[in-house]
Amino acid sequence: MRPDHGAQAGAEDVQIFRCPEQMRLDFHTLDVFTAMRFGGNPLAVVLDADELDEIQMQAIAREFNLSETVFVTAPKNPAHSAGVRIFTPMSELKFAGHPTVGTAVLLAELKAGNVETEQDSIVTLEQQIGVVRVGIRLKPGEAGFAEFDAPKPPQDAGALPPVEKLAAGLGLIANEIGFENHRARCFAAGPAFAMVPISTREAIAKARVSPPHWEAAFDEQGIVGVYLYTRQCVHNKSAFHARMFAPALGVPEDPATGSAAICLAGAMHRFDDFPDGTHKRVVEQGYEMGRPSQIVVSNVVRGGELETVRIGGQAVRVSEGRLSI
Repeated sequence: MRPDHGAQAGAEDVQIFRCPEQMRLDFHTLDVFTAMRFGGNPLAVVLDADELDEIQMQAIAREFNLSETVFVTAPKNPAHSAGVRIFTPMSELKFAGHPTVGTAVLLAELKAGNVETEQDSIVTLEQQIGVVRVGIRLKPGEAGFAEFDAPKPPQDAGALPPVEKLAAGLGLIANEIGFENHRARCFAAGPAFAMVPISTREAIAKARVSPPHWEAAFDEQGIVGVYLYTRQCVHNKSAFHARMFAPALGVPEDPATGSAAICLAGAMHRFDDFPDGTHKRVVEQGYEMGRPSQIVVSNVVRGGELETVRIGGQAVRVSEGRLSI
């Protein structure tokens, strides 16, 4: 599913692209958090975007109309791989997970060329939130795999409105929110998400954005999106089944959300009480949209504290082309 086109570009946006000599920029699209084309979360990556300004980047992201579009620039530090800026159809983000995974896999594959043996490498991306180091594994005939440590550990950002309000905003009933000891909370790891546990997969499947009640339930909290999760999964290897809504960003629903999965790690740590060690869980998302995704979330606990959250997943290239600007 693609976000609906919002307001059309204004006259000033049109003027931006009227120039004597056209600029031509290569781009690629990828499906992220999947090993199969036409699954996962689509991503557009525009290369060599140094001469674009913020207005142009936003207009191009609106044209691609995907959850996020990445613009790759030369790094400020020559020891790093690239600078990146991330835009939804509506606004710029300081950080997002699936653009990090997809961009890192693409840059590693473009550098490696034809992969004949297994290769491991590091891609260092300068993002608005800071420098993110991404480990890449490339294997012949397989989708590339990327894994990174969250630039910020998730923090408990407080309680959400009563479940009756949350349920109304999601088109559910109050007793469908919560399971075991999991309760709705706000968590932030840069972007803040409302983390809403749902009792069953049947309930999560019927959830929706309910405009008359959504603002009171969620928009007043200053969150990026609403992340629903349940333990009832499609696949036995998955620990959680999830959905994410972010209508304020022009993303009615997202097929796979790495930054929200970081916040889910915070909820896991709070409610599941992991002992010290590394705890790896697979989160499935996007199934209600027909775009199955798998996100690997690793919680590293030391001294009873959540020390590191690691996000991993595959990405596969789908298309490439050239923008004329």
